[in-house]
Amino acid sequence: MRMILLGAPGSGKGTQGEKLAAAFGVPRISTGDALRAAVKSGTELGRRAKTAMDAGDLVADELVVGIVEERLSLPDASEGFILDGFPRNTAQSRILDQLLLKNHLPAVEVALHLDVDDEEIVSRLLARASEQGRADDREEVIRSRIRVYNNETHPLLDYYAKQNKLIAVPGVGGVNEIFDAIRLAVIAVESGLA
Repeated sequence: MRMILLGAPGSGKGTQGEKLAAAFGVPRISTGDALRAAVKSGTELGRRAKTAMDAGDLVADELVVGIVEERLSLPDASEGFILDGFPRNTAQSRILDQLLLKNHLPAVEVALHLDVDDEEIVSRLLARASEQGRADDREEVIRSRIRVYNNETHPLLDYYAKQNKLIAVPGVGGVNEIFDAIRLAVIAVESGLA
């Protein structure tokens, strides 16, 4: 399975991505986790990324593309992957298509959109901020990240819909309930029923 997870920050991509990775036996590749690790370790990439992340802006394409290309070249991704946080825009989607082709890997099969209302996202991320102490989850930063998502990433829904690869699932409810809806949608696509 080669899948992309789409959805605003806080829509549940990380949670569902982990469950999907376990179910399909492929790695979940989270660019957000990789960037946060780089920031924490103080690497050059981390320092460059931190400025954008603290402001709620997107990290420069060349930094993210480098992380993804390196990660897709590892052996555990040869049979499939679940990308979380990349691509973020149609230009990156085209770059991903080229990366897969260049590395003789099959194309993305499914783009899964976890659909969650903006105000629900704000509530979730504020709750997460108080639980985990994440500095990038202040309300003004959250609202900025939602705006960036709506402007930059949301157009990917049309990009993948035109390729008949888009699955949209409501991202509200219990974790297992959402996961069951995703599994049914993926099974339908794999069976050619969607």
